Amino acid sequence: MAHPFVWYELMTSDLAAARAFYAAVVGWTPNRYPNGDLEYYLMMPPGETMPAVGMMTLPDEARQNGGAPGWIGYVGVPDVDAATDQARAGGARVHREPADIPDIGRFSVLADPHGAVFCLFAPRGGSQGPCEQKNAPGQVGWRELYAGDGPQAFDFYAAQFGWTVDHDMDMGPMGVYRIVAADGVPMGGIMTKPPQIPAPHWLYYFNVAGIDAALERVKNGGGRVLNGPMDVPGGSRIAQCVDPQGAAFALVAPAGQG
Repeated sequence: MAHPFVWYELMTSDLAAARAFYAAVVGWTPNRYPNGDLEYYLMMPPGETMPAVGMMTLPDEARQNGGAPGWIGYVGVPDVDAATDQARAGGARVHREPADIPDIGRFSVLADPHGAVFCLFAPRGGSQGPCEQKNAPGQVGWRELYAGDGPQAFDFYAAQFGWTVDHDMDMGPMGVYRIVAADGVPMGGIMTKPPQIPAPHWLYYFNVAGIDAALERVKNGGGRVLNGPMDVPGGSRIAQCVDPQGAAFALVAPAGQG
């Protein structure tokens, strides 16, 4: 069994502003999660009873170590401790050793051999979410790694999580864009980052009903559009953005929708 992403989280410098921004842009409804002194919000997609992502204030420890607002994804594994040791042996850097989230599960924070940060997660009780492509508005529809070296990055993640090649797309001067799959289901892409992107990182795409209208909401809310909108193979229209606190994210919608 391959291990897909099972959760996504925004760590931000202004939690109230971020909640309002993404509620307007993506359509999420904030729902505070009772977790002691930690102010944590589950963001609910339109018409759904299960959250799509979480949000919290960037911890002081992360700030002191140079951390900045950003989105992070959690890959589900059966055993966080064993998976952390395996990733470390494969060249990953461990930013936070395995630790428990009371009543929720166990996690660790790592960076792949080129520096892109991700988390490992095992829920209490051992059940994991399915590997599926969720196309409804408000869900995470795609994941994309801008890697220091695309082929090397794929080899690392394939060795850790069992991901496989769905197919490669030749993008000419931009190189090869590799579609990766977990258990045969396409779940994201990996490519060597272009020079203008300063550091390797994962980028997460949020589904919206229409790109053009969503980008107007991004700009009206104080965010910036970095690239797009553009049509991509498969019948989607995408754009990459930055929120008002500096966290990168992306949007995806069916092509032809305003």
